[in-house]
Amino acid sequence: MEWDAFVQASKNGTFLFQRDYMEYHADRFQDHSLLFYYKERLIALLPANASGNDLHAHAGLSYGGIVSGTKMKAALMLQVFDALIRYSREQQLKALFYKAIPHIYHQLPAEEDLYALLRYGATLYRRDVNSVIDLGQPVRYSKDRRWRLSQGIGQGWQVQTSDDYSGFMQLVATQLESRHKLQPVHTAEEVRRLVQAFPDNIRLYTISSEGELLTGALVFQTATVAHCQYIGAGSRAQEEGAAYVLLDHLIRQVYAHKKYFSFGVSTEQQGLYLNEGLVSYKESYGARTVVHDFYRLDF
Repeated sequence: MEWDAFVQASKNGTFLFQRDYMEYHADRFQDHSLLFYYKERLIALLPANASGNDLHAHAGLSYGGIVSGTKMKAALMLQVFDALIRYSREQQLKALFYKAIPHIYHQLPAEEDLYALLRYGATLYRRDVNSVIDLGQPVRYSKDRRWRLSQGIGQGWQVQTSDDYSGFMQLVATQLESRHKLQPVHTAEEVRRLVQAFPDNIRLYTISSEGELLTGALVFQTATVAHCQYIGAGSRAQEEGAAYVLLDHLIRQVYAHKKYFSFGVSTEQQGLYLNEGLVSYKESYGARTVVHDFYRLDF
């Protein structure tokens, strides 16, 4: 398929932009994805959906601006945006809500779109805080994190891969509800289907004791990033250190070869509220901020 082949060969695409991933929730979004050609050659894609008179860089994805090929350059991106604006006006669309792909996912520099957004008058309306460890540097935990980890290591916990998606997502749902009054974006069945479609990109790691699931992390793997899509831990996992052992194992062993380890965002309310307790927890592992930027471009 031309779309998937282009994503795989692009300089900033990930498996989230492949059609099997985008279409697992196709019933929730009116797909309006676009392909851009130059001299009959595909040069860029925009995973997108329409909502009313607005075009959204796909609302079902955590990030997702223009996916560009290795031949993309700054001047050519201006032509892409010119074509995008002309097309949108012809379709009587009023605005584009755009989610830039964070640079940590780029396999080659790919921020031509950010320049084009400025040139065409886009405005930044949201900025999320994602906590990321640069694995190319020595990993430095806080003093408290080292102490709690040493306690957990003393318990002899063992990390394993798992396919208990129902048990894990229930653990996540319970934790999200009790702490934040939220629910997971994915159901257990959706996670199961996504793992089946992308077995090399999605893995569940857990620690259990006598049949009880104590903690787990669902990790999305791209070429450059290991991203914790969900982390779940019960009270026992926190008290006895299983949660710390799990994350340390992922950071220092399983994904030490990656460029970055991402904990995900700690902001709410369109980026205006920072959950300081949550971000502090992530930063105790040595993570620091990479922003996810959101723009509005009126046509």
